[in-house]
Amino acid sequence: MSDLRGRWRLVAVMVAAGLAGALSACGPAGNTPAGNAPAGTGQLSGTVTVFAAASLKGTFTQLAREFEAKNPGTKVTLSFAGSSDLATQITQGAPADVFASADTKNMAKLADAGLLDGTATNFATNVLEIAVPSSNPASIASFTDLAKPGVKVVVCATQVPCGAAADAVERAAGVTLSPVSEESSVTDVLGKVTSGEADAGLVYVTDVKGAGGKAKGIPFDEASEAVNTYPIATVRSSRSKDLAGAFIALVAGAEGRSTLGAAGFGAP
Repeated sequence: MSDLRGRWRLVAVMVAAGLAGALSACGPAGNTPAGNAPAGTGQLSGTVTVFAAASLKGTFTQLAREFEAKNPGTKVTLSFAGSSDLATQITQGAPADVFASADTKNMAKLADAGLLDGTATNFATNVLEIAVPSSNPASIASFTDLAKPGVKVVVCATQVPCGAAADAVERAAGVTLSPVSEESSVTDVLGKVTSGEADAGLVYVTDVKGAGGKAKGIPFDEASEAVNTYPIATVRSSRSKDLAGAFIALVAGAEGRSTLGAAGFGAP
């Protein structure tokens, strides 16, 4: 009789354990935060917002497409402008997940303000080049030619990385330019040149290469005096830090370097 009672107790314990496991499996699932993957799936989902320097428009648009193709269910939202404008927007609370600057100075502003999640990663370099209309109406051949009377030159404003680089080159070369306008981004400078509003403009090598024949590039030795380093980082307030980290890994990895190199960027 005692053996029979023992066997019934064993059966009861096993049934109770089975019911507990079933209830656990059927319990309510937690919500997955935007940009996060369900535990154990290894998949990314959600939207990542990337603020990037204007000179990165072509390459980052391509890399965003590659990222989305590799991670179905994700979307990369891109915002391009001068690095100083983007840094200001982030400082004022703009909802960015990733910031890619055309110089270390504007990235340092965010770092000093405690607005970055971790440290920035340098992923590319760039140098200035003289852009002229394909017909080169002012016969520009050197940096000193930009200072000739009557030459309509356009540059970036000094607070923008391409403008700071232009200013450094002027000082190194001992040449003072008298630009007809100072633009808020390098793409605006290039636009003035390709539209014929300017005889020449100081832009990056990559901008001339991406102009598709609408502008001619004239290299100059003094450009080596102002090499811009491009850093990228996750913004501290980001709600999609896993996506931000994955996008940064793509940019700084082999695929990113290949895409950037093809566009004319140098290695960091």
